[in-house]
Amino acid sequence: MSSIESETIDPSSAKTMPQFLHAIARAYGDAPAVVLRDSSIPDETIGFAELEARSAELARGLIALGVGKGTRVGFIFGNGPRFALMFAAAARIGAIAIPISTMIRANELVRVLRQSDVHTLIVQREMLGKDYVERLCDALPELAEGTGPELRLPAAPYLRRIFSYGDDLPPTMRDVGEIVAAGASVDPALLAAIEAEVHTTDQMVEIYTSGSMALPKGVRHNHGPVLFRSHYMREMVGFAQGREANAMLPMFWIGGLMMYLMPCLEAGAVTVCTEKTLSNSQVAMGSVLSDDDLALLARAPKPWWGLGMSETLGPYSYGDDFRAPGYPVCAPMDHFATGYEIRIADEDNAPVGDGEIGEMQVRGYPVTPGLHKIERDEYFTPDGYYHTGDMCLVEERPEGRRVHFVGRGGDMIKSASSNVSPAEVEMEMQSLDGVHNAYVVGVPDKQRGELVTAAVVPRDGVELDFEAIEAELRRRLSGYKVPRAYLAIRREDVPLLHSNKVARREIAAMMARHLGRG
Repeated sequence: MSSIESETIDPSSAKTMPQFLHAIARAYGDAPAVVLRDSSIPDETIGFAELEARSAELARGLIALGVGKGTRVGFIFGNGPRFALMFAAAARIGAIAIPISTMIRANELVRVLRQSDVHTLIVQREMLGKDYVERLCDALPELAEGTGPELRLPAAPYLRRIFSYGDDLPPTMRDVGEIVAAGASVDPALLAAIEAEVHTTDQMVEIYTSGSMALPKGVRHNHGPVLFRSHYMREMVGFAQGREANAMLPMFWIGGLMMYLMPCLEAGAVTVCTEKTLSNSQVAMGSVLSDDDLALLARAPKPWWGLGMSETLGPYSYGDDFRAPGYPVCAPMDHFATGYEIRIADEDNAPVGDGEIGEMQVRGYPVTPGLHKIERDEYFTPDGYYHTGDMCLVEERPEGRRVHFVGRGGDMIKSASSNVSPAEVEMEMQSLDGVHNAYVVGVPDKQRGELVTAAVVPRDGVELDFEAIEAELRRRLSGYKVPRAYLAIRREDVPLLHSNKVARREIAAMMARHLGRG
């Protein structure tokens, strides 16, 4: 793409991040783009032209430090101007932007850094009382003991540099200002030449979410599909130039990135952020919301029901009715977004008929090309459909097909709009003194969608202290992953299937009865 060609591109036709950043800067200039507005901290604002210019400074610094196409750049930032800057700086030079949850605990952070192969890590110093430099040192004790900034850590073997803020950083970390200073040696013409070689097929971002196994799952997305979906979401939600939009979801996950940040930037809207998001609240975005819940969402766009996930770059289906008579927890999907092919299939990947239940399978341009370090056939059918794990009922009507979501086919728990891997929580619980086995299951909950609960088998002769267990889990895991209810059971009371596998549905029913919901 030549500079002349780039000057003719408007935000709604950009196909790569560098095109997009130049287009929004030209279109909207000094108008406010992203605002952090929180009563507990001073306001921060960045304009569209400033976002392009300052991210270019950071990008030149990253280039000077050896970052280029395919380099894996991780960052831990809450919603706000600095998140947008870090994301833009990495993506515009073809590096892979890897946002990491601000809710992450030390144990989880080690796993994500190792699984993601992050090379360069940039972290916010403090947010909501959490010091992320301290958290990194808890996760990787060598950081507090090292003497130089070039890292060689067996626990995170690809990690070479960490940047943060402050005069009291350990010697193994450097100030973010050094990135900008390094960029002075890089000619803007080199940055322009690098940006011209960023292609729609280059990977832009990798979103980390809980996988079905204990390891975190890195979902890859390329420049072309991200911009394709940004264009669609801008039109679908109706973001408008100069109008404020409150970012209710965290940008380090697909919800905040693709339903707020990207389409708002494209439209010239003002993305208004707070440090707290719905992932830290009591509201479950995936549940059938009560009137009280809806009152909490008064600042958000009109709610709608749909299916979507990190792998599909957000919602790919949605319904005309928010609630469906006769389906109190199974709202219908009447429409499917542009770019997706949908199939409701049985265990042999054959389409099911009217009145039958099958798995929602999806393929198309916006669907992830794959998951980091996971074989494609673990999640995709031979003909390229992604296994969503969402079970749906097909309803054929004269006016068209309706699809009703009826539940998850796997064991993943969706709590307060966040994915919880039972295997990860169980692994932590089973490392605790006195715990022989733990079985983590979701129980339907009006506020959170599903409540994370645990049936626990104690070691012989041990009386479990669940308050102490919960306190330790809160130290090790993000808050949304910590069980809210516990039940001690005997080994002989663990329900088994004929295959000798644990019957998790029966455990979930057991926990529901324990909570008085059975």
